[in-house]
Amino acid sequence: MAAAILMALTGCTTARPLRQQDIGRPKVLASFTILADMAQAVAGDHLEVTSLIKPGAEVHSYEPTPSDLRQAAGAVLVVDNGLNMESWRERFYTNVPDHVLRVTLTQGIEPLSIRDDAVAGRPNPHAWMSPRLAVVYVENLRQAFTEIAPEHAAAFADNAAAYSRQLLQLDKELRQRIDRLPKERRLLVTCEGAFSYLARDYGLEEAYLWPVNGDSQVTAQRMAGVIRLVEERQLPAVFCESTVNSAAQEAVAAATGARLAGVFYVDSLSGPQGPAPTLLELQRHNIRTLMDGLLQDPP
Repeated sequence: MAAAILMALTGCTTARPLRQQDIGRPKVLASFTILADMAQAVAGDHLEVTSLIKPGAEVHSYEPTPSDLRQAAGAVLVVDNGLNMESWRERFYTNVPDHVLRVTLTQGIEPLSIRDDAVAGRPNPHAWMSPRLAVVYVENLRQAFTEIAPEHAAAFADNAAAYSRQLLQLDKELRQRIDRLPKERRLLVTCEGAFSYLARDYGLEEAYLWPVNGDSQVTAQRMAGVIRLVEERQLPAVFCESTVNSAAQEAVAAATGARLAGVFYVDSLSGPQGPAPTLLELQRHNIRTLMDGLLQDPP
């Protein structure tokens, strides 16, 4: 009876599936919070942007759930980083309907290779940590959004230009702050090798306990090498990231007398109430933490 009433009201014999425009703004699903933040800055109020992975979760080894696939099926566009950041990406996409578009935001970026024998030749995926390369992400977002919602092309262009200006201003800000570091202190020791692009941009060296969080086994040889380097350079501080266990870096600090001087945010935002609710604030928090740690007296 209900079906008969529905057909009488609609004047058709079959129900038409709900279209995206029937239920609100087009939905964009980003693989993790950093990309969702960038996407929202470009989309403004014209698209609904959500992150597949929640703040604080590890991205590299994430295991998508059935609810994640339902989210993707309801989106018009899925945004990912690529460069092996989402090691689960291809398995995920095999279960996403063909009508859902995809864009990889590192398109057009020449990646740095990870300098580690265990994963030699693999690209470092953390290109967004360079504000200048983040501008490439923004342009890729603008193009993708213009394709799915061409009626808002002008707004996307304006938002992308404004956000790119903020990123380039951030680049100047970070450069000015890091220029205060003495040459002998320009060594960044972290858990994950996620700072290669930032280190290249601002004249830093880097050392780390593992190359990417997906390969986070700390060998005795690597641990000894990091300890030796911290001692030789008399570094006052070492650091770790928010999405991993800091126990191995705590051991480095204990062995050298350096301080574990704070938490960096790299693969995930902190959430709205934390110190890194956006990519711009993430970068500022990290540089404050870096400078406060490395400008201390040595052990």
